[in-house]
Amino acid sequence: MKRFVIHSSAGDYPLLCGRGLVGRRGWLARQLPAERTGVFLLSPPRVWRSCGRALAAALESARPHRILFDDRETAKDLRTVERIARALVRAGADRGAAIVAAGGGVVGDVAGFAAASYMRGVWLAHVPTTLVAQVDSSIGGKTGVNLKEGKNLVGAFYPPQLVVTDPDLLKTLDVRQYRSGLYEVVKYAVISDPLLFDVLERTLDRVVARDAEVLDWVVARCARIKGEIVGQDEREAGLRQVLNFGHTVGHALEAATGYRRVLHGEAVGWGMLAAVEISRRLGHIRPVDADRIVALVAGLGPLPRLPERRQSIAARLGSDKKARAGRLRWILPRRIGEVEITEDVPEKLVREVLGRLPLLLPKRGAKSARKPAPEPC
Repeated sequence: MKRFVIHSSAGDYPLLCGRGLVGRRGWLARQLPAERTGVFLLSPPRVWRSCGRALAAALESARPHRILFDDRETAKDLRTVERIARALVRAGADRGAAIVAAGGGVVGDVAGFAAASYMRGVWLAHVPTTLVAQVDSSIGGKTGVNLKEGKNLVGAFYPPQLVVTDPDLLKTLDVRQYRSGLYEVVKYAVISDPLLFDVLERTLDRVVARDAEVLDWVVARCARIKGEIVGQDEREAGLRQVLNFGHTVGHALEAATGYRRVLHGEAVGWGMLAAVEISRRLGHIRPVDADRIVALVAGLGPLPRLPERRQSIAARLGSDKKARAGRLRWILPRRIGEVEITEDVPEKLVREVLGRLPLLLPKRGAKSARKPAPEPC
């Protein structure tokens, strides 16, 4: 088991990462605060069906109250938060309650916002069950829900007191959900980690196949990167903004398609391609680095089709929460392992890139050679 300490203004908290952690009977219950007055497991039905037995055994001595809720992106709204809060009231939750949120990114966002709001804040642990959540969304304290006007426009910074990451939980993910998480992994490689990028290039077939040795290294590597970044900039005043690489166009794409057609990671995949092309057109990245990024994104598999009217994506860009005084902040790659934060991207260029976005993908994805996995980080 690997243990990372995530620094937060509300107090440091541990991230425990290891295969089989959730499968240990009573283990998770022993990580919860002794002074708790009740334990409340928040999870969607499909996660409960696949992981419920393990979660129940891990929390056995805590005797958790189970609250299930819809984790589709279309249900990531204030109505769902209200339903959770009312269920907590009916179950007798008070300020001494401990909430355990088990699920993917939507679960972490919604349950985290409910925990931040209920009784003005109760104890919270995340047990991420998707790759997106394990490498990204469960770490750093961002919580929130969507409005029709845009993604994550209502929320709070509310760091958990514990994150438990178990790669064994990824076995139940369908292919598309798993691949969606890999786009976030590529994001980390591009923004700060050339070694991770090289490993992904060399072992891409093994990563896609969920090879345990490589996947464990990748999950721990990304979790550590995320922890280091949010520990330095919890409130996204500067450095943390680099984590939005691919998300400017990605969030607009999700909103333009009604949060129905495109998974979050897939939207980020398209968004990274757009950011790479914008950087290429501006002359900020070497063509060889741009080509490597595009090839790695393409190598993960097919992305969902974009809307025929790509200008619907452009129309959603203005409501992105990253905008300041009406100006969008773009995260553009300068080289593999380094990005820049800029507002100096002409609107005309953005519209041109969105118009030809499907043409940026090569006809055939990049193939990686089988080489040994890296040493554990």
